[in-house]
Amino acid sequence: MSWSIALAALWGIAANVLAMIPSKDNHWTRAYALIAVGIPILGYVTYENGPWVGLFVLAAGMSVLRWPVIYLTRWTKAKMQGMKAADK
Repeated sequence: MSWSIALAALWGIAANVLAMIPSKDNHWTRAYALIAVGIPILGYVTYENGPWVGLFVLAAGMSVLRWPVIYLTRWTKAKMQGMKAADK
């Protein structure tokens, strides 16, 4: 197993442990920290193992951090609808 995959697995374990600990801010601070640490790990995994493995690790990370992805999708849709309304 490569170091990048081991780091990604360690990130996944840490994310699950952090999710089990109670939080006053609904885990958003931890999510930001996991995103900040996870992006370089994702790049490292993609660099060492190729884009398909990178996409698999990205999907695994998105399943763990699903609420930031959901909010980003909603925000992007609202911005696109706002741009369409401004074009009319």
